[in-house]
Amino acid sequence: MIPPAAAPAFLAAHGWEGAEILPLAGDASFRRYFRVVRNGESAVLMDAPPEHEDVGPFLKVAYHLLDRGFAPPRPIAVDRDKGLLLLEDFGDDRVGPLLAREPGRERAIYETAVDILAALGRDPAPGDIPSYDDAAMTREVALFTEWYAPALGIEVDEASFLAAWRQAWAGVLAEVEAKPVLVLRDYHADNLMVLPGRDTLGLLDFQDALAGHPAYDLVSLLQDARRDVAPALEEAMLARYCAAAGVDDPAAFRAHYEILGAQRNTKILGIFTRLWKRDGKPHYLPLQPRVWGYLERNLTHPALAPVREWFDRNVPAGKRAAAWTKDAAA
Repeated sequence: MIPPAAAPAFLAAHGWEGAEILPLAGDASFRRYFRVVRNGESAVLMDAPPEHEDVGPFLKVAYHLLDRGFAPPRPIAVDRDKGLLLLEDFGDDRVGPLLAREPGRERAIYETAVDILAALGRDPAPGDIPSYDDAAMTREVALFTEWYAPALGIEVDEASFLAAWRQAWAGVLAEVEAKPVLVLRDYHADNLMVLPGRDTLGLLDFQDALAGHPAYDLVSLLQDARRDVAPALEEAMLARYCAAAGVDDPAAFRAHYEILGAQRNTKILGIFTRLWKRDGKPHYLPLQPRVWGYLERNLTHPALAPVREWFDRNVPAGKRAAAWTKDAAA
């Protein structure tokens, strides 16, 4: 994690000359993060190489959220040409690691996270945010047939795979077309921050936001690839969301939740395989059994019958969670 060469000049131009630049984090993209420290103050430097990343979507969504009282990191300085952003420092209390230390806070934190989603869904998505439409959903689930199946030596019928999905998610997309909300898309424990002295959570990693269905972020939170969420907590938070958001038909919402959960979990299985095969990042593989567990539960819902039938025909049991047991145990 060597800071970008342009960082010292960028910081000096914005009042942070001579600041210490410390490695903070990387993620599954090309973005890297550093903590900048000077005279007892700190900020976060985002390095998003412009040949790979565009900071424009991040800024657009951040300002939209700030204008509505949510808590993304506030931009302090921007150099779009060099892909550098200086952001408010939320500290180190990401929800995932914090709950590993303090499990007794889980329910209260999840209640806050669910209430944020209910509030976020009260406003329509900005008109200039791309739609989470059939093309986007198809592109994502296709990661399973493009990366997962070949990696495990499975020959699959891709045409029937996509046909089954389109049959399942038709009602979801009809709702997206009628009433799209801002979907942050990576709304899970490792992208939420506990903020001292504030009754909300800090929001991270939302630059890929789309105009979609409100159940998508909820399932991202409650079927988290990186940590176990007990089924009882999932049920309680689903009920809380439906009450807070004024959902008229909880059964229909639950069907859409399971469809989007299946779509997301199928996509994640493909993404984690691609990160391993293409990007040399095998540390995502131990998460595959958990994701399969969620997907197997999703597929029991009647709304997913055509997708379940496809998986039963094309993906043997030994090529599902069992294929990754050695990675999870490592």
